[in-house]
Amino acid sequence: MRASKIKTAVLAGAAALLALTPSSKAATGGDIIEIKGEVIDTWCYFSGVMGGTDAVVGTAHHTCALWCAAGGIPVGVRTEDGEVYMVLKYQGEEPLSQSDTIMEVQSDTITAKGKHFLRDGLNYIIVENVVANEGILNLNHEDFGAVPPFSAPKKPKK
Repeated sequence: MRASKIKTAVLAGAAALLALTPSSKAATGGDIIEIKGEVIDTWCYFSGVMGGTDAVVGTAHHTCALWCAAGGIPVGVRTEDGEVYMVLKYQGEEPLSQSDTIMEVQSDTITAKGKHFLRDGLNYIIVENVVANEGILNLNHEDFGAVPPFSAPKKPKK
């Protein structure tokens, strides 16, 4: 059931962004938090389309994460304890799909400060400031390759 909610949230990212603009009551009520985690592609992470959650992060999934972010798929920050925060806004840039800044941090481990919202069991954050950027720390391409092998289409048997 949680996976269904998460998939719905990923697909409704644009609607959530509109609902939580600074002029709404929801945005003014957000608690300021600081989180540390890897910037991820939420579509592949939650849908399982490219494999398990261990394969769709880090260097193994970096190129796909860039394409998804450029295409408007919501970006998230996955903390060390596995919590994911959907990024609604990143340091004032909007829309995220047209932001070079969000592209530059894909797969990086960042420490971010911003407004936290919780809705239907999902975490959202408006990143106001990136306190630290440690770059890409999850070097898992040797384990999974550039594209996880289990996500490649099967060749038809002759």
